[in-house]
Amino acid sequence: MTTTRYLTRAAVLAAIALTASACGQGSGGSAPAGGGGESGGSGGSDSYTVAFVPKLQGVPYFEAMNTGGEAACEELGCEWLYQGPVEADAAAQSDIVRSFIQQGVDALVVAPNDPDSIAPLLQQAADAGIAVATSDTDAPGSAREVFVSQASTQGIGEGLTDALLEGMGGSGQYAIVSCGETAQNLNAWIEVQREYTASEYPDAEIVDVVYAGEDQARATQLATDLLNANPELTGLVGECTSSAPGVAQAVRDAGRIGEVSTVGLGTPQSMLPYLEDGSSSAAILWDVEALGYLTAYAGVQLASGEGFGDISAVTDQVPDATYDKAEQTLLLGPPLRITADNAGDYDY
Repeated sequence: MTTTRYLTRAAVLAAIALTASACGQGSGGSAPAGGGGESGGSGGSDSYTVAFVPKLQGVPYFEAMNTGGEAACEELGCEWLYQGPVEADAAAQSDIVRSFIQQGVDALVVAPNDPDSIAPLLQQAADAGIAVATSDTDAPGSAREVFVSQASTQGIGEGLTDALLEGMGGSGQYAIVSCGETAQNLNAWIEVQREYTASEYPDAEIVDVVYAGEDQARATQLATDLLNANPELTGLVGECTSSAPGVAQAVRDAGRIGEVSTVGLGTPQSMLPYLEDGSSSAAILWDVEALGYLTAYAGVQLASGEGFGDISAVTDQVPDATYDKAEQTLLLGPPLRITADNAGDYDY
């Protein structure tokens, strides 16, 4: 199923028209200088301003989230503001968050590079009367009112492990090339991979975890170093959308396609060449545009005070979405396994 099927219906607009009545425009990658709040939306006093601060702006993954958020606001009557750091830098991200707080947006959603450093700013936003959420990666214990999660931690970690070990024949040594050392979601997935590998694949082991930031070239170099330092290595995992193609490129460059299996959390179009030549056997991901759509929806629900007691308004667009009240988590649905056969179904 292509992502556009999630983004074309108007069911959500009818369901929450009482709380969001006018259509705003996305920022196209930068926040405007004007304020948010009730007077800041382009659609008038009932148009909520939802600001999303990704880990990193300009990469296909977060640009796809931006596309989904813009599409949602076209239907929901919100104004979507999108701005992130040009490098995966916690301090730069914090500066952008402060800017949105000063503007007085109605809802602020962040994908934290560093949950600990962002938590005080989320509290500051909440104290200023701004609805606060996280998306893609969480800041547990912070003031956020909901975490918009792409898929369950267990599902992602197990999906990565199963896909890799299938290619490795169920045994052998593998390493993980992750991104940010402090990213809560990546570290949680790695922990699942450690436990699941030990329990379900006793003849396999993780021999190293290294961190490339959000830099694909660095991921390729680190993966190359791992292959050179560990002659017995037969598997690599790219733990984010920059390291997934990075590890596959390292195997391609080393001429070891068929000898070393790779999987990763890669976007479909970035992974397609590697899936086609066998340097990657699968990517584990989710519908990223739908995650952006769900993020904008969450912002409007929080800003309007509606909450998530009834999420039927969004399930036409995101049919597998569920809300866990105890965990304060709005879940997109199960992860997807992307292969050479279905990668072309997605345009990002």
